[in-house]
Amino acid sequence: MCTVCGCGDTPKIEGQANKTEPHTHSHPHEQGDVHQHAHEHAHADGHSHSHPHEHAHRHDHSHAHGHAHEHSHDHDHDHDHDHDHHDHDHDHDHDHDHDHDHSHGHEHGHSHSHDHGHTHAHNPLHPHPHPHAHSHTQPLLHFGAGAAGVSVAGMSQARLIAVETDILAKNAVYAQGNRRVLRAMDSYAINLVSSPGSGKTTLLCKTIEALGDTPLAVIEGDQQTSNDADRIRATGAPAIQINTGKGCHLDGHMVGQAMDQLRLKPNSFLFIENVGNLVCPAAFDLGEDAKVAILSITEGEDKPLKYPDMFTAARLAILNKVDLADACGADLDAYEANLKRVNPAIEILRVSARTGEGMPAWLDWLQAQRIIKSSPQLV
Repeated sequence: MCTVCGCGDTPKIEGQANKTEPHTHSHPHEQGDVHQHAHEHAHADGHSHSHPHEHAHRHDHSHAHGHAHEHSHDHDHDHDHDHDHHDHDHDHDHDHDHDHDHSHGHEHGHSHSHDHGHTHAHNPLHPHPHPHAHSHTQPLLHFGAGAAGVSVAGMSQARLIAVETDILAKNAVYAQGNRRVLRAMDSYAINLVSSPGSGKTTLLCKTIEALGDTPLAVIEGDQQTSNDADRIRATGAPAIQINTGKGCHLDGHMVGQAMDQLRLKPNSFLFIENVGNLVCPAAFDLGEDAKVAILSITEGEDKPLKYPDMFTAARLAILNKVDLADACGADLDAYEANLKRVNPAIEILRVSARTGEGMPAWLDWLQAQRIIKSSPQLV
């Protein structure tokens, strides 16, 4: 997850200048009093870099026809061993053996047969794959098997755990502040999470239209643009766009700043559409009452097994675009079985935001959750 890689960028929230200094704002409590708390901004500049690799190879060729060739040449990773040595005016045999020893980064021994009449053995040590005329066994490289569940070059598992724990602990403080505000306003917050293109925004627009006069507000999260917030505002609902830059998820601090601007109404819904990503948003508490994972039936029945953290964290999974199931040959029962495999307690709804199939059940679920929060004694 990105709690340790420093991929975040300074977020941009509509209606306010980017702030990097600590600031305070007030939140009401259930008792009606107001408290101030500081928001500290800690941003890690993300950057990308590439390392060019050039390797010099020295080949010593010893030929059986009485003379030796010794030559060296530099080349990049992609190289062909095509030896077109020289032409002779006299007859001699070209059966000769020579060894190449390339130091590149991994070991695999193999032999090649060339059309110019000689064979040679390689021990190339390459950190990258390149085609060969033979097969290799491809082992599974699992970089998440350590105690931290993630691997970062140059950092020990203990250090990774310490960094992640610190980041999530700070986020939890902001999330709890958001949760107090929501409780005081008797508002119910839903964190919508999914892959990009699953239909989150379309489902949200249809939901807003169906809820009619029910008070609600929306926080939109994307790396760039205000496209989704513009779509939401076109329905008449108030919306704030958060651009995360290089960041791949929303966090409690960003959501708290957006909530300050939205001025939630009592007994309302707050829909938070997270950045399209099935990994990092699973770890970050935003102060929501429930995570709802939207899974398009075009994504593959094994998606919950490949990205279990998100579906384990979700209370409800919406199988969206079910109107395409027959055309795609999707097995909806297999989707549900795999969701239950990673999270036996997860609730599942089959929905088509486009046709309206399953929408009444989704709306009933929302209203029931808000009632339960407002009147827990009824549970």
